[in-house]
Amino acid sequence: MNSLYSSSFLSKFPMNVSSLGIIDKNPQTKINPIYSVPTFHARLTEKPFRGKPLYERRRNDESLYAKMLKSLDDFICKFMSEVPLDPSNDPKHILVGNFAPVDELPPTPCEVVEGSLPICVEGAYIRNGPNPPITPHGPYHLFDGDGMLHSITISKGKATFCSRYVKTYKYLVEQNIGYPVFPSPFSSFNNGLSASIARLVVLTVARVLVTRCLDPRPNGFGTGNTSLGLFGGKLFALCESDLPYAIKVTSDGDIITLDRHDFYTGDPLLRMTAHPKIDLETGQVFAFRCDITSPFLTFFRIDSSGRKGPDFPIFSLHGPSLIHDFALTKHYVIFQDTQVELNPMEITRGRSPIVVDHTKVPRLGILPRNAMNETELSWIDVPGLNMSHFINAWEEDGGNKIVIVAFNVLSGLDSLYLFNSSMEKITIDLKAKKIERHPLSTKNLELGVINPAYAGKKNKYVYAAIISQTPKAAGVIKLDISQLPNADSSNCMVASRLYGSSCYGGEPYFVAREPDNPEAEEDDGYLVTYMHDENSEESWFLVMNAKSPTLDIVASVRLPGRVPYGFHGLFVREGDLNKL
Repeated sequence: MNSLYSSSFLSKFPMNVSSLGIIDKNPQTKINPIYSVPTFHARLTEKPFRGKPLYERRRNDESLYAKMLKSLDDFICKFMSEVPLDPSNDPKHILVGNFAPVDELPPTPCEVVEGSLPICVEGAYIRNGPNPPITPHGPYHLFDGDGMLHSITISKGKATFCSRYVKTYKYLVEQNIGYPVFPSPFSSFNNGLSASIARLVVLTVARVLVTRCLDPRPNGFGTGNTSLGLFGGKLFALCESDLPYAIKVTSDGDIITLDRHDFYTGDPLLRMTAHPKIDLETGQVFAFRCDITSPFLTFFRIDSSGRKGPDFPIFSLHGPSLIHDFALTKHYVIFQDTQVELNPMEITRGRSPIVVDHTKVPRLGILPRNAMNETELSWIDVPGLNMSHFINAWEEDGGNKIVIVAFNVLSGLDSLYLFNSSMEKITIDLKAKKIERHPLSTKNLELGVINPAYAGKKNKYVYAAIISQTPKAAGVIKLDISQLPNADSSNCMVASRLYGSSCYGGEPYFVAREPDNPEAEEDDGYLVTYMHDENSEESWFLVMNAKSPTLDIVASVRLPGRVPYGFHGLFVREGDLNKL
């Protein structure tokens, strides 16, 4: 059996106290001394694993550690929990239907059932999302699952589908022990103080026994489950609790994890946002990270060769605000200071440290993107504005105004089940320090995208998911944001498509029909996404005409494996794949 996928794979590694955490004697696996995780160069030439599925192997070869941890977790849940598991953090309620995890799937040919695949979609569409390989017995949140990449590679009109885990340090350790041993800020502390402390002690002891290391930070403990990025000549799986993991799509459509990438700093303790912004003209990347101690926000830049520049600490953020996304224009970066914060003291009360401060007034911070110090940063109060994702931003009036298109969370800041957001156009007058806000739709929308060529520039069209239950979408909508809603219309919708009864998708992605044609119209292209039919339990890859008023489907591909509902995706053209 291929040692990379064997249930005893990590048991072959001798454990030590070094900063590498895990050392491999397998000659087919190379250890990167900087990134401190195995890099699987052999995967480029070896045949894909076709043995027993992960769950079946784990059931048949369950470690003693796993059995002990399950028993202890069951004991904690049954006898020490001060409050029963709420359906919103009970894995038995969350990991059902198309939220249930799937096994890895090696590259498998797909059937184009309807239409034909346009030439411009030749390349790979990859979508990231949570997919826990081992079902937890204690509290669970949708954000906790290990990242799994679902990729469809298209070449010469034929499609190949593949699903692979992002091989993070967390994933490798937990595969070795056979049970989740890394605590989550979203769920680990949700059922009372006694249970939270007991679970934290048990998981820490288990992790130390396996890795011989108390502190996981040098190796990271992120899930790699949020998004993807293509910059600095590399393709990354991203999650804001960790550094990104470099990945590669092979010529046969397989996905391999290369390394945990620190942008040539040698600093394994770094983290970065899952939504970095890229200047398409220069290749420069802008990013940030948050922390629970001051400075609570740190901004930094990465040059076009992929090397990180110096940190830019922002001390005027007065608390650990959970900042998920930000915006970039030609001259500015815009941060948000929302009502969602991280309060570690809540753990002592047996509650999640993620809290909503309803007395706090949200703010927007505007910083010249080439600023050298914080004196150039200005904050503006924006009551009631808690943005989840920025869609685009640009400058007007000679740079005196900034226009932002983003989603404002109206409800559900502390519960995905109550999540409701509105798309807004926000205009900031930099001289007057005033803000105008205009809702663009009354629908519950999220996961919005534009033609990527218009990032940081004024654009006309936005495509967004019509949310049924986050991140589950009943359809997709196209909005003309150049016009504001009037008395005759409650939104700027110019096209839409509902997937049909019991059919749901996620974030769409725009692929231009002629990406190298500067004269091409902004909406001349296609929307691609995954869609799942809950009745037939089949998953599909859809290609829709972005110019059509009904977003007509031009190609439907039946997938050989189920794609659970997830987060963000990326399309990488065939030429760019070949350069990686």
